[in-house]
Amino acid sequence: MNEKEIAEIRRRFRPDKTSITHVRGCYVNELGEIVAQFNQSLALMSQEESEKFLGILKRTLSGTLGKNLMDIEFATRQVAEGEEHKLLMALRDSGLKDEEAVQAFFQKVIGALTIEGNYLILLAHDAYDVPYRAKDGETVEDGSDQVYSYVLCSVCPVKQTKPALSYYVRENEFHNRAADWLVSAPELGFLFPAFDDRSTNLYNALYYNKDVKENHKDFVDAVFHSEIPMPAAAQKETFQSILGEALAEDCRFDVVQAVQEQLCDLIEEHKASHEEEPLVVSKGTVKSVLRSCGVADSHVEAFDAKYDSEFGGDTQLSPRNLVDTRQMEVRTPDVIIKVAPGRGDLLETRIIDGKKYILIRADEGVEVNGVGVHID
Repeated sequence: MNEKEIAEIRRRFRPDKTSITHVRGCYVNELGEIVAQFNQSLALMSQEESEKFLGILKRTLSGTLGKNLMDIEFATRQVAEGEEHKLLMALRDSGLKDEEAVQAFFQKVIGALTIEGNYLILLAHDAYDVPYRAKDGETVEDGSDQVYSYVLCSVCPVKQTKPALSYYVRENEFHNRAADWLVSAPELGFLFPAFDDRSTNLYNALYYNKDVKENHKDFVDAVFHSEIPMPAAAQKETFQSILGEALAEDCRFDVVQAVQEQLCDLIEEHKASHEEEPLVVSKGTVKSVLRSCGVADSHVEAFDAKYDSEFGGDTQLSPRNLVDTRQMEVRTPDVIIKVAPGRGDLLETRIIDGKKYILIRADEGVEVNGVGVHID
C-alpha cells in the first residue's frame, strides 16, 4: 500500500464516513487472563464515545511507511490452505460474527503477545464502496464498481492513572479523583486484507508497530506466519555497523558524510516528486556512492558481503530508516556536534601538528550557553 491508499482508508474512520456498526473487544490483564469481552454498537454509543473508538482504530494506520507501517506478504500456499490466513478470512467474511473465529483469534493473540501490563484487543469490520477514480484524479462517488471488505485490529495498552485533585463543575470545587484505567494509543495492529491499487489484495496485510525498536515478531508469526522486516531502529544500527566494519580505514568523515547527504537528497527528491510508491534503496545504490567517494574495491565488496549477510542480497531498505534527515551528528567521547540538514560543508577534518581536529566554520551567530560571543 502507498500513502494515498492508506490516507483513503484513514478517512473512513469518521462517523459520517464509516460503515462500521460495532466494535469487538477483549480486555486482558498482565497475567494474560481475559478480564472482559464486549461487542459494542457504535449506533448506541454517544457521539463522543464512537469518535473515541474510531480515533483509536484510525491510529493503527498512522506513522511512516517502512518504519511504523509494513507490508506483510502471504505465500500462495498460505492463501490456499494456511490456517492463519483462513482465520483472518473467517473474521472478515463473517463481519466478526463468527464467534468461534473471534475467540480463536483472541486466544492466538494472547498466547503470542508480550506487553507489560493490561491491554485491550479491538476488532472492527468495514465494507467500503470504493468510488471510481477518473484519470484526472477526481473520484466519482456514484461510480463504485467494487466493495473493499476488511478488518482492522488494534492492540492498546491500558494504563492506570494516579489519584489527583480534579475540578468538579457542578459543585465548583476541587475533590480527589480516584485512580482509573485508561486506554492508550495502539501499540500494534494490522489491516487485512491490503488495499493495493485501490483494490482488495488477499495476499497482503498492512502491519502497524508504534515502537521502531520492536516489531513483536512472535505476534506476527502467530497471526500471519510470515516474515517481517527488521525493526527500523535495528536497520539503522546494523547499516551503520556494516558500513564502519566493511570500510575499515576507508571509513572517513567525507565518505560517511556523502552517504548521509545522498540518501537525504533521495528522500527530498522523492518527496518533491509526489511519488505514490514508498522510496526504497538497494545495496547497489550505496555501493555507487562509496565508489564515487574513492573507496577501494575490496572494501566495497566487503560491504556487499556484509549487507547480504545481515539484510539479504535482494533486500531493499527505506533510506528514512538509515539516516536522520533532521540533522547530522558528529560525536566524540566528550563532544557532540549536530549539523542542520544540507550543511555538512560547515565541517571538515584536519591533522594539525600531528593531532586530529574537527573544524566548524562559524561566520556569525555564535553563542555559548545562550550568550552571543565574538571570535577574534
